[in-house]
Amino acid sequence: MPSIFSRIVSGELPAFKVAEDGRHLAFLDITPLVEGHVLVIPKKEIDYIFDLPADELAALHVFAQRVAKGVQAAVPCKRIGVAVIGLEVPHAHIHLIPMQTVQDINFTNPKIKVPDARMQELATAIAAKVDGGSGLSEAKAASKSGADAGAPVPPELQKQVAGLHFLSESDAPLEAVAYAAPGGELSNAALLKVLGEPADAKVETVELTQFLRNHTADDGVLNDVALANRYKALQMFMKQDMDGVQVYRVGKGPQIHAYALGRMADGTLAGFKTVLTET
Repeated sequence: MPSIFSRIVSGELPAFKVAEDGRHLAFLDITPLVEGHVLVIPKKEIDYIFDLPADELAALHVFAQRVAKGVQAAVPCKRIGVAVIGLEVPHAHIHLIPMQTVQDINFTNPKIKVPDARMQELATAIAAKVDGGSGLSEAKAASKSGADAGAPVPPELQKQVAGLHFLSESDAPLEAVAYAAPGGELSNAALLKVLGEPADAKVETVELTQFLRNHTADDGVLNDVALANRYKALQMFMKQDMDGVQVYRVGKGPQIHAYALGRMADGTLAGFKTVLTET
């Protein structure tokens, strides 16, 4: 039987989510010790956190670090306490707890009840402060999607991108996007305006095959042949169904926005976006 956390990952159960990437999810504890108490989990169901492979354990903690900084920026506190108990739910998880004193992380304290409206307010505030973006397309603090920019995302593109994540120094989900854009070759200034990026942001271009080379290789960074094949299929789809496909790296480290975009037959600029962590 799936754990309660796996049911949250699948969407069967609701949660006040604050951040997400391809392999991890963070959401508010519904029986918190204090306001802003967050749980960070791997999406893969595994009971004991130290049974995770070393690279997955490290990636979970890197993700938790991003979330913890978001919690500290959004919730008044002196520090973020970290705890791994592992007895409550048979699914590995990390507690991130805003602390004024050490007593705030005492698990013998009575749990508090926070109204749903306040929980949503906290979740939105934390999501808005997560470095590099929360990864939640539904987060109110997230940037407007391609659909909001006036162009529907092609269903086949959504299917190709769903569930994929890009691994840099951390990992981030791919999000299918589409933009209504003027025809012809885009200048950097016009591109940044279409994407809603700052007008003075740095723009670098990379060929799609080069950008995805470590993800399409069977022995690449994903260490998963099935995922590598999905990236190959995405690359082939974009090259066959879009013209002038190019990857645009926007901004500068440690968080860089990457957009892989090409022209659809109707002139729409479509593809995917993700976040790169480079220090």
